[in-house]
Amino acid sequence: QGQLVEAGGGLGQAGGSLRLSCVASGRTFRSSAMAWFRQAPGKEREFVATISGGGGTTYYGDSVRGRFTISRDNAKNTVYLQMNNLHPPATAVYYCAADLNAARATTIVARYDYWGPGTQVTLSS
Repeated sequence: QGQLVEAGGGLGQAGGSLRLSCVASGRTFRSSAMAWFRQAPGKEREFVATISGGGGTTYYGDSVRGRFTISRDNAKNTVYLQMNNLHPPATAVYYCAADLNAARATTIVARYDYWGPGTQVTLSS
């Protein structure tokens, strides 16, 4: 039984940076596409970024492209989300997810089988 646990959330400033991490345990996720999603209060879950199993392919949501970077270290079973130039819409719970059935990166939320409990990111004005 695998588990994903996010860390690195907290209070950030508009224009500042935060780095989230997602540590996988209990099983290997090295062949799995991994992704970050976020959900703000009263809104639907939004795709943020995804990375293929080998790390060679990444996709980003329109609202974060050019400011956020997803990466992974398979030796550490960890996926990262570097968030730069934060904007207020970044206030949300950020979730890490894994697609156990494919290494190919996908933006489709229904493809992801494992989810972490989420970490809160809040931007101060």
